Amino acid sequence: MATSKLQALWNHPAGPKTIHFWAPTFKWGISIANIADFAKPPEKLSYPQQIAVTATGIIWSRYSTVITPKNWNLFSVNVAMAGTGLYQLSRKIRHDYFNEEETAAIKE
Repeated sequence: MATSKLQALWNHPAGPKTIHFWAPTFKWGISIANIADFAKPPEKLSYPQQIAVTATGIIWSRYSTVITPKNWNLFSVNVAMAGTGLYQLSRKIRHDYFNEEETAAIKE
């Protein structure tokens, strides 16, 4: 039974014999790097970079559900990219726009 499942995965149109498997697998590196940046101070985050990561995740998540063959690896990596990008953007926005108001209120 396990052999037939492995053989089905191996022969799948988005299986390990194709670029449709390896491209999203390596794309996980972007999400992992973004997760590693959670420890980075918000002032060092880049709006253009995080907007690009978020937009890429959102756009390609949708696309990965309408292509044939369905590529769930591509879908999951793009959901992760969108999620980490949105989180990083929220950290940057909170730091740049809301942190100043709190600091001013504390000084008064």
